[in-house]
Amino acid sequence: MSNGLRLREALHVADGGAAPREEWVIEETPVALLYNGLSFAVMMATPADLEDFALGFALCEGIVETPAEFALVDLVRSERGIALHAAIPQARFDALDARQRGLEGRSGCGLCGIASLDAALRPARPVGAGPRFDAAAIHAGLAALSAQQPLNARSGGVHAAGFVDGDALLVREDVGRHNAVDKLVGAMRRAAPAIDPSNGFLAITSRASYEIVHKAANAGIRIVAAMSAPTDLAIRHAESAELTLIAFARDGRMNVYSGRERIAP
Repeated sequence: MSNGLRLREALHVADGGAAPREEWVIEETPVALLYNGLSFAVMMATPADLEDFALGFALCEGIVETPAEFALVDLVRSERGIALHAAIPQARFDALDARQRGLEGRSGCGLCGIASLDAALRPARPVGAGPRFDAAAIHAGLAALSAQQPLNARSGGVHAAGFVDGDALLVREDVGRHNAVDKLVGAMRRAAPAIDPSNGFLAITSRASYEIVHKAANAGIRIVAAMSAPTDLAIRHAESAELTLIAFARDGRMNVYSGRERIAP
């Protein structure tokens, strides 16, 4: 079973000298997602927390509505990659079969199985009323996230997504920022008891893209706080979903682009 890391030899050059040494690098491998035997997408992902990834991807992409509609029936590893075989209800499968299948995703691309521009920009799901946080709580959550990234600490090449609920923090990491969110959502729903997405906020180490906002809204998360920049489409999508979008949340500052009523200075 992979832990997401692999030792590779490199020539380390510094201070006018050079010497070979081993370095930890993050793993990246093709992960195929299949539903009732139908190949829907191949994502380039870190091969860790794959049960979380399988469920979270299905929920965030709207393939199923609840974990009760999803069952991971097989995980097949080969030299070429990993196949995650899931079973879903026939009605969900019929809807999925109408979408283009088998497109390759690169490092967490979320637009899988999309055949047209109209299908690419899917309607936002309104998230409803949610909690109010002060700015200090947002910064504290992001600081805690920075301190709980074991894969990134060893390899320096990983995105992280964390769900902050008071003093509790659940974190998942992946080479793809969208994959990290999928894994986190899957872990939240697989927890016993399941973690209520309306009680906290999503903290991410990456920029805030349309896909991050879309996945958060589909998961019922009301607030997204990103350390890096947002895109214009992400802001517009957040406004449509009535979701609070925060970006540039670092060094004691932040920009709140939508849902300002949930944030107290």
